Amino acid sequence: MSELSFDEMLEESIKTIRNGDVVDGSVISVKPDEIVLNIGYKSDGIITRSEYTNDSNLDLTTVVSEGDNMEAMVVKVNDSEGQVILSYKRLAQEKGNKRLEEAFENHEVLTAKVIQVLNGGLSVVVDEARVFIPASLVSDSYEKDLTKYKDQEIEFVITEFNPRKRRIIGDRKQLLVAKKAKMQEELLGRIKVGDVIDGTVKNVTNFGAFVDLGGIDGLLHISEMSWGRVDNPGKLFKNGDQVKVFIKDINDKKIALSMKFEDSNPWNDASSKFAVGNTVHGKVARMTDFGAFIELAPGVDALLHVSQISKDHVDKPSDVLSVGQEIDAKIVEFRESDHKISLSMKALIPDEPETEAAAEAEAPAEAPAEEAVATEE
Repeated sequence: MSELSFDEMLEESIKTIRNGDVVDGSVISVKPDEIVLNIGYKSDGIITRSEYTNDSNLDLTTVVSEGDNMEAMVVKVNDSEGQVILSYKRLAQEKGNKRLEEAFENHEVLTAKVIQVLNGGLSVVVDEARVFIPASLVSDSYEKDLTKYKDQEIEFVITEFNPRKRRIIGDRKQLLVAKKAKMQEELLGRIKVGDVIDGTVKNVTNFGAFVDLGGIDGLLHISEMSWGRVDNPGKLFKNGDQVKVFIKDINDKKIALSMKFEDSNPWNDASSKFAVGNTVHGKVARMTDFGAFIELAPGVDALLHVSQISKDHVDKPSDVLSVGQEIDAKIVEFRESDHKISLSMKALIPDEPETEAAAEAEAPAEAPAEEAVATEE
């Protein structure tokens, strides 16, 4: 048997590698955009930044040091410079895909950081394996702007796993729905009609506001926002406002709320404040053809009939008054049982004194002297 030459023995001692192989190596140098590994081959292995991570701004010297041991996948055995091109990211992606496959089969809840906000949803990474969460599965309610999720860690489950087609889909919505259902069940089990509870305004509409009570929303109708008249809920509340409300009614999962607390009811001491004969100050709230409604206090309106506006004839209230105008009037009727008050401005207008000319005009005329004499005859 012939003896092997030194070069042939050296060649025999060097392992053979192929594309796709996983190799171990020791870091011999690190630059911000490149890692060099001794992989026991005739050429060193090179890992570029793009083959290490999806983060194009990452400084590799902050995550890898000389002497570190690493595993990587062979991408190309000999490049144009005779070096071996390696990928840490692709190996991590394979491991990540196995991790995601297990999570998919076991319905496991995963946590990962959002690395990218796309037009159609969010992109997260688990061990360098990407997961796409469509916009429709990000939240349990419609969200137009998803940018707030950038760099946030979120929980989700894998609902579709097909790495060959690069289709790995995550779902955050079902977790939120399940969590909310549990919170709703717990909340409905401990609240009752009449309870006072703190909440957060979630959405304001033209008919009221939806208040988050901690897992379930209650409706604060426009008619229950104040003892006074409310024309526009948006002028009173905005999303995020903290409010104190009480439970007015519970119907299955529908909760009606109110802020009309009884201790602030303006009719509590109305009998003394608005007794017949009292003079009151108020503001014209609205008008009809037959009269004007005057707000005496928030939640207390009184009727000023058109016939009680002036001693002069008035065809309709708008000929004399305007909405928002402040007036003084006298209470002429108070019915506490049905919360009705009637006013009169006319009653505060003093009678005009008779003038001397008017008195003379009304006195009988004296007969002329000649006529008087003739009469006597």
